[in-house]
Amino acid sequence: MWSLETLGRVRLSRHFYMRDFLCSEISSFHGIPNIPDDPDLAIENGRRLCTELLDPLEETFGRIAIRSGYRSAALNRFGNENNLNCARNDNPLECHIWDRGSADEAIAGTSLVVPWFADRYAAGRDWRDLAWWIHDHLPYSEIWFFPKLAAFNLTWRPVPHRTISSYIAPRGMLLRAGAQSCETRAERKARYADFPPLRGIEYP
Repeated sequence: MWSLETLGRVRLSRHFYMRDFLCSEISSFHGIPNIPDDPDLAIENGRRLCTELLDPLEETFGRIAIRSGYRSAALNRFGNENNLNCARNDNPLECHIWDRGSADEAIAGTSLVVPWFADRYAAGRDWRDLAWWIHDHLPYSEIWFFPKLAAFNLTWRPVPHRTISSYIAPRGMLLRAGAQSCETRAERKARYADFPPLRGIEYP
């Protein structure tokens, strides 16, 4: 049997523990526990999210800030029914419920901010610079950017869709599943030429 304390101590990757993703303002304010129905599946999918997507971000840009991580089905349903910025549980793009579906339908996602980039975005940097960096370096499935702090949802799937969307101008879908980039590789690389090297942080 899992205890909540034991679950929180599970290490998902080099830089992240399950506890990093269990905090929820909706859960805290409304008193709804944020506990997985299937902890083992949540851990399995969360590990893929962290090792394949979040660790490389942290090792390139320094600390990343998790805004919204895992949500239980019950918590997410409450958030949706009360207009708290949660998609419907049956929405195939709802990425916060990590412990549902078959292996082919697996998904794990989080909302996050890259402070290194947020400072540059506040000074006028184009959100697409980071979007194209992620596209060229990480095996993401979907990305959605938001105006505040250039925060974005980032998802992992076993077979990635590779789509990029944004609520920041130019709003809409930058890249559709199966489509070619509207910019050449050289044009994309020029956008992020001043970014740190991939996984450039050295550890003992």
